[in-house]
Amino acid sequence: MDGGSNSGNIGGIMNNKQRTMLSNKSRVECVRNQRKDSEGFSESPDLEFEYADTDKWAAELSEIYSYTEGPEFILNRKCFEEDFRIHVTDKNWTELDSAQHRAHAMRLLDGLEVTAREKRLKIARAILYIAQGTFAECASEAEVQHWMRYNAFLLLDVGTFSALVELLNMEIDNSAACSSAVRKPAISLADSTDLRILLNIMYIMVETIQQEEPMDSLEWKAARDTFKTELGSPLYNNEPMSVMLFGMVTKFCSGHAPHFPMKKVLLLLWKIILFTLGGFEQLLNIKVLKREELGLPPLPEDSIRVVRSMRAASPPASTSDLLEQQQKRARREHKALIKQDNLDAFNEKDPYKADDAREDEYDNDDSENALEPESFPLERDEVMPLPLPHPPCERLSFPKGLPWAPKVREKDIENFLESSRSKFIGYTLGSDIDTVVGLPRPIHESIKTLKQHKYVSIAEIQMAKEEEYQKTPLSGGEEIIDMCATELLYQGILPSLPQYMIALLKILLAAAPTSKAKTDSINILADVLPEEMPTTVLQSMKLGVDVNRHKEIIVKAISAILLLLLKHFKLNHVYQFEYMAQHLVFANCIPLILKFFNQNIMSYITAKNSISVLDFPYCVVHELPELTAESLEAGENNQFCWRNLFSCINLLRILNKLTKWKHSRTMMLVVFKSAPILKRALKVKQAMMQLYVLKLLKVQTKYLGRQWRKSNMKTMSAIYQKVRHRLNDDWAYGNADLDARPWDFQAEECALRANIERFNSRRYDKNQTNPDYLPVDNCLQSVLGQSVDLPEDFQINYDLWLEREVFSKPISWEELLH
Repeated sequence: MDGGSNSGNIGGIMNNKQRTMLSNKSRVECVRNQRKDSEGFSESPDLEFEYADTDKWAAELSEIYSYTEGPEFILNRKCFEEDFRIHVTDKNWTELDSAQHRAHAMRLLDGLEVTAREKRLKIARAILYIAQGTFAECASEAEVQHWMRYNAFLLLDVGTFSALVELLNMEIDNSAACSSAVRKPAISLADSTDLRILLNIMYIMVETIQQEEPMDSLEWKAARDTFKTELGSPLYNNEPMSVMLFGMVTKFCSGHAPHFPMKKVLLLLWKIILFTLGGFEQLLNIKVLKREELGLPPLPEDSIRVVRSMRAASPPASTSDLLEQQQKRARREHKALIKQDNLDAFNEKDPYKADDAREDEYDNDDSENALEPESFPLERDEVMPLPLPHPPCERLSFPKGLPWAPKVREKDIENFLESSRSKFIGYTLGSDIDTVVGLPRPIHESIKTLKQHKYVSIAEIQMAKEEEYQKTPLSGGEEIIDMCATELLYQGILPSLPQYMIALLKILLAAAPTSKAKTDSINILADVLPEEMPTTVLQSMKLGVDVNRHKEIIVKAISAILLLLLKHFKLNHVYQFEYMAQHLVFANCIPLILKFFNQNIMSYITAKNSISVLDFPYCVVHELPELTAESLEAGENNQFCWRNLFSCINLLRILNKLTKWKHSRTMMLVVFKSAPILKRALKVKQAMMQLYVLKLLKVQTKYLGRQWRKSNMKTMSAIYQKVRHRLNDDWAYGNADLDARPWDFQAEECALRANIERFNSRRYDKNQTNPDYLPVDNCLQSVLGQSVDLPEDFQINYDLWLEREVFSKPISWEELLH
């Protein structure tokens, strides 16, 4: 039976008199049944997802391996045992003392120096087996993880990581392997064996060592800090380790090295950036410290805590549901408007009422309308009729009011004062925000309120300082640059940053589930496809799961890399952030992210592309059950896929970073018709994801037209309740914005680009010093006394030069002296 007609029949059978006789419980059940019939699904519960820097340690470790690499675990063990039994015959690795462990690790490290590739590969596999926790001697996953930690610090102590970096450099520059891979029609796991082993060991070491445990010894804590400093410093080829990995990404995308295992490179790059620069907690701490140093007031709230305490709203209603509501509204007689009780309470009324009665018809909460399924019920677990009393429930324990403290920029206060002066007095005073002579008392109160909520960002201070440096290059003094890990990384990637951004977005496009086969200009499956393609249905299904999982992990890594870099660069210096953001925009990052979300996002978030019995370390400790096509098809019984929800939130945050306060980019969201795409993403009942979707909808509501706002008043209510308010921001009404003149869009980007180029030139391009600003030596004796290095050919032909340039030319001494 058709869902829409079924819903309509129910509405026809039940008349108004019968409705009023229904009990509260019956009414709620009726509404729920209507929703199930019309939407085809029952209301989903909130997703119990906690956003963090990474997933659990075990999950992050398992994602470095593809399921196709499974047989290599046994091969690594065999290589280790062959070498180990030569030196130790009567004991296992776990039975040796620390001195013996260290001695054997040193022997293996010496073995990496051999020139024969096969011998070197066997030694590398033995080291990888040690890094994997010598799992054959362990009885449980916890025991494997214990030995992984011990062995990772042991390998670090004997200098394994530096040796691996040198080998990795050799493999990157291995022209024979590159040319062989380029000529091959199909690339498989076998083409990247050496690289995969090296990257696996390095990833395990970085991921394991960065995990802080309360029981860690002082030696381990000191080793972790030293390792963190080394990774972020230009010790590897005079550049940070991250720059080397970025180079691998661009070489892969250029087609010169199609055999590079890109998933492993990106995961290692992400974890090194996370380890050296810090995660979201560290970012907040850095922000607090920077604000203290600059003399700015503390942050109004802890953003991480506020977001975690938010609750998700219910998803929007389906199209059939909305059509049914519109038909009922057309038949309904005019009702008296109900006065809104309290804007701050968590109710289903809309905080914004229109100027005329026609708009009120779209959100009139009378008793009849209370029965209809809402298009966006907020902060509620069920639809409740408004006038009837209800027993206290859990939602009443939530604090009333808005979650975020409102903010105002100084520019907003200036605009408000200028418009008030023009209106009441007829004069303007530019950027003066203190003089209020002649203005009415209510304007005084407004200005006082605005100043109470004035927020000065670190970026504004940095931009003002940069402007001062540009204006007074000589008297402004020398800028003191804090050579932190973020600054060192920016200096390392600055020369090739545009190419790095293009390469990352190319791989993101190839890994996106919405990409068609013809758009895959690069093959990102080099480190997942086996040498021999599957011959049975079961093998094909397993490979299909592996390929989808592989793509999901790549999206997760790239989204995390981009977000971390944007956030750290913005804190370090706003023009570093703007430089990266502008190149992302130039590389079509905005339409790419919108294309990513233009899919059934609920299916993506609940995808079951994992086989837990094949995940490391489960697969090396337990006997593997027999896999069947049915068990693979059923998948894991999880409410959602952590990595996919993490990726979606990261991509939404990146989109917010790129478009915030940039009207030209906001118009790109409008032009690419992002509103319906983003609105579909609200179906995911996760508060943090909904918050960033609503932020993106808020910035473009004024451009979407009155009809859109009238039809989406529940979404507007959600924006009001969940997104921070900017006082004096007419986002909900579509009034003309001083900053939103369309003819200024191109000028805005050009001005920003010019500022970025001046910043980079002044701070990093030491060869381009302006000659006008160089001091002039006016002392004749000093100038003549300077030693000048003359080229060799000039010295040989010096006599000829004297004859031609000096003796043969008449000199007017009178003119010269005067």
